[in-house]
Amino acid sequence: INGCLDLGVKYLTLYTFSTENWNRPQEEVHALMDLLVRCIEAETPTMQKNNIRFTAIGDLARMPLEVKKRLDGCIETTSKNTGLTLVLALSYSSRWEIVEAVKTIATKVKAEELAIEDITESVISQSLTTREIPDPDLIVRTSGELRISNFLLWQVAYSEFFFTDIHWPDFRKVHFFEAILDYQRRERRFGKTGEQIK
Repeated sequence: INGCLDLGVKYLTLYTFSTENWNRPQEEVHALMDLLVRCIEAETPTMQKNNIRFTAIGDLARMPLEVKKRLDGCIETTSKNTGLTLVLALSYSSRWEIVEAVKTIATKVKAEELAIEDITESVISQSLTTREIPDPDLIVRTSGELRISNFLLWQVAYSEFFFTDIHWPDFRKVHFFEAILDYQRRERRFGKTGEQIK
C-alpha cells in the first residue's frame, strides 16, 4: 500500500479470502474473519490520513453478520477519500462472479429490459462486482505459484503478470517496486503490432 502511495497507483486489489476458503476448518475461518476485521478497523485511521478509499468485492452476503457490519463501517468511513482505492476480494471467486453476472443479464433479458443482441463485453463488465474498478494492468503472483487461482478471470484478459518466489507475508515495498520496474519494461500491444502502438 505504501508503495502504491509513493508511485501514485490509483487501484490496488488484494485477494484476501476466496469462496473456496469457506471450506477450511470453522475455527480457522472464524479466526481469519476476526483477524481481518480487526486489522481493517485498526488501519482505518491510517487510510483516512492517507486519503485511501477502502472497498470490497465478492459474495459479501456470506460474511458473518457482525463482520459484515464492521466491514461496512470501514467502507463508509473512507468512502469520500479520493486517493488510492484499496479493494479487498473477500469471499470472492471469479467463477462465482461470472455466474452472478450471467444471472443478472438473464433476468434483464427475461424482463425484456435487455435484448440478447445487445449483450456486449461492456454489458458483461458492468454486471461484474468490479464494474467501478478498471481492469488490472499488473497481476503480481507470489509464493512461486504459476496459476491465477480463480481471480479476476474476465478482467485479466490484457493484464501483465509478474511471478515471484517471495511468499505473501514476506512481500515488501522493494519487491513491489521490482514488479513495477519489470512491468515498465514491457510493451503492451492489446492485440496490435509494436509499430501500431508507437
